[in-house]
Amino acid sequence: MKFALITGVTSGIGRATAIMLAENNYNLILTGRRNEQLDALKREIEVKYKRDVLTLNFDIRSKESVDKAIDGLTERWRKIDVLVNNAGLAVGLNHIQDGDVDDWERMIDTNIKGLLYITRKVAPMMIERGKGHIINIGSIAGTQVYENGNVYCASKHAVHALSQGMREDMLKHNIKVTEIRPGMVETEFSLVRFKGDQEKAQSPYHGLVPLFAEDIADAILYVVTRPEHVCINDMEITPIAQANAFYVFRK
Repeated sequence: MKFALITGVTSGIGRATAIMLAENNYNLILTGRRNEQLDALKREIEVKYKRDVLTLNFDIRSKESVDKAIDGLTERWRKIDVLVNNAGLAVGLNHIQDGDVDDWERMIDTNIKGLLYITRKVAPMMIERGKGHIINIGSIAGTQVYENGNVYCASKHAVHALSQGMREDMLKHNIKVTEIRPGMVETEFSLVRFKGDQEKAQSPYHGLVPLFAEDIADAILYVVTRPEHVCINDMEITPIAQANAFYVFRK
């Protein structure tokens, strides 16, 4: 039986990944800010899949909260085989001169600093055991900058660079590092970006079939089930109707 820690599991890719790994014999440490959703997911997995689940309710932007949560793990739960750095978001869609600084800080604190805080605590545990797998959920925005994406794209460029750096740093410790870079995925992503505006949030998906959270969870399952000598370093995934960040075909 293996153990996976997944951040940002209260919706979307994180939630789908938790369910898919539970289906495939993983015990789970689930983190997120919304305690009610955390508890509901814990109950669902325990009842349906008979897996052990530990929930940690904290905001990944707070280093003190991350440290307290991970330092409080018992010996059994510290044997983390897979870390899925999923927590992330986009807020706002403005030209740089019109950007909201609070939005910028929220993206930087979550997408970059939060990823670093949790990795800094979990990586030494993996090193001590001589094995592990870190999966960073990036974005096609991590290599392709689009208009109005500025700070979000910058944050995902950082994830792309960090993933490459982690791969090199973890090489001698027998720890795999994978970055998964999705294109258009229909989750709460757009709803958060457009600050609750349902109409605007649905507009990116009109006229095409986007990816769904389960598609990315399936990719995560694929990379963690490769043979021990195989590491998938980087994976870019888009719906068939999206070639890249710029070209989309709508019917």
